[in-house]
Formats: sequence, structure tokens, C-alpha cells
Amino acid sequence: MAATKNRAVERASRRKFLSEVSALSALSLLGPGYAAAEPPPETKTIRLVKVRALCLAPQYVAEELLRLEGFSDVQYVTLNDYPGNIVYSGKADFTQDGVSTLLPAVDKGQPVVALAGVHAGCYELIAHEHVRSIHDLKGKRVIHWDYGDPQYLMLASVLAYVGIDPRKDIQWVTAKAYTNAYEKMLDLFIEKKADAIMGFTPQPQLLRARKIGHVIRNTATDRPWSEYFCCIIVGHRDFVARYPVATKRAIRAFLKAADVCARNPEQAAQLLVAKGYEPDYELALSVLKELPYNRWREADPEDTMRFFALRLREVGIVKSTPQQLLARGTNWGFFNELKRELKT
Repeated sequence: MAATKNRAVERASRRKFLSEVSALSALSLLGPGYAAAEPPPETKTIRLVKVRALCLAPQYVAEELLRLEGFSDVQYVTLNDYPGNIVYSGKADFTQDGVSTLLPAVDKGQPVVALAGVHAGCYELIAHEHVRSIHDLKGKRVIHWDYGDPQYLMLASVLAYVGIDPRKDIQWVTAKAYTNAYEKMLDLFIEKKADAIMGFTPQPQLLRARKIGHVIRNTATDRPWSEYFCCIIVGHRDFVARYPVATKRAIRAFLKAADVCARNPEQAAQLLVAKGYEPDYELALSVLKELPYNRWREADPEDTMRFFALRLREVGIVKSTPQQLLARGTNWGFFNELKRELKT
């Protein structure tokens, strides 16, 4: 009886939260009247990526907003892969992806388009006490998942910026072969089998809670990284080309969801827990409060792509020039329109 009552309370709480988010989104769609002037989306189905990555909170919070935009069938695809790869393969239509991960995909000709910036942050370079700066990493052991993974690519760009070549100046400790490799990365760092880790949310929060290591670089607060986007919205090229109205409506939902995360992190964290995206409310709230989810209103995604492209080209990870990558893999038209429409 008690369990039944608890489930009823949980369902009522979730309904209350979703109604509040829906009311907020519906209200925000008023004003200029652009939503009423637009045709409905060309498709009612949209597929997003579902992985346990707290920085992707806007695409989970966006579910109710997407329904208000006319998508009656909102699907979340769960696969054991990086979010970007799921879109590149055509198994999902949109996701948030890291710029340092996206650029090698564009360089290789993957059918993906960068559409809008979302936020900075996600990564923190954390080291043990004998490593005091990025330059101290030369010759040191750094833990990562595997070559080409998001943490490797992000750290490669940071190292390139200060003149360290990740191909020859770092001793990489790879966790890929371990069961639960993502969790094993933290274990290897805690056991001091690596000198540093490029922590990806929620790894930095977990290490701080245990008072292990210290931050050398926080991409949410330290320049130049804080001036650029970490996560951007990407779409499969075919979906964007076939369904331009649906694409614009989807991006609008994501940006509004990012605003919800920035203005109401407590409610956003409640949603992540209620819908099973993250079991730990306090951990989710910590990440949501730390990441600047309103950065989409300020930073320039093209500058971000150019900055990271230069760094990755310096160390041979991408072969194309920044301009070639921008021409092949970006479409900022929807984002520029929405920044004007949502300027409140």
C-alpha cells in the first residue's frame, strides 16, 4: 500500500513539473507571433540521443517543448556509442555534440551539420598535486578512454594551444579495454596510475566531492575556453535538408530548454531524475548550476569552430582548413533567426 502511494505521489510530482515546463514554454512562444506564422513541421517524428551525460540536459528537458512545436512522436535512441556517432549513422536526427568531436567527423565527410551553439564548459583538466599547470603535463601520464574519444580530442586542443604535441609529449593511459571503462577512468586516476584526467561531467563533480585532485583548467570559467562553445546542436544532413521547418522548430525547443536549465536548474534536475536520465538529483543539480546554459545568446559558434579547427589541425587530427570545415559542416541560418526571435 505504501509503495503504491509513493508511486502515485511521484507521478503527481512529475505531472506538476511537466505542466509547469509546458506552461513556461507556451508562454514564451507568445510575443512576436512568429510561431503562428510558421507552417507545421514537415514530419511529426523526431529522434534524439539518450546517453548518461548531464551536459545534454537541454535535449531531455526539450521533450515537452518539442511536442508544443508540433512533434507528436518524440523518440530517444539509446545506444552504446557517442551521441555524435548515433546521428552520423542516421539512427537519430539531432543531438548536442562537442565541437572537438564534431570537427574530425566533418573532416571525414560524415553527413552532419552544426546548427547552433548551446553552452560552454563540460570539461575540467584535473591533476594530482605534483602537476601544477598544463605545461607540467609534458611527459606525464594522462588517462583517457581511447584515441579519438571526446576527452582525448578536447585535451589535444588544449595541449596544442600551449605548444604541447599530444602525439609525442604525453604518456596516454587508455581505459577502453576495461569493463565499465568510463568509471574505470576515475579509478585509475584516484589510484594515481595517471597524473591527470580531462574530466567530463559529472567526473569533475564526483572528484570534488571526494576532494581528490585539483583543477588546472576549467573550460566553463577559464579563458579562452570559456569564450567558446563546448556543446553545439548538430543534425543529420538529410533531415535538415528535407525538413527545414521541423529543423527550426527543433532548434527553438532546444534553446528554450537551455534557458529552462539556466533559469530553473532545480526543476530541470527534477525532470532528469523523474524521467530516468540521471538517478542522483544533487549531482544533476550541481552540473546544471555550474554549466552556463545561457551562453547560446552570447558566443559565436563560427568563432568556436574556427578556434578548435586550428588547434586540431596543428596536431594533425583534422586535415581540412577551418574554412573548408565551416563550408561543409555548418548552417547557422536557423540559429541566427532564432537569436533575433528569442531576444528577451
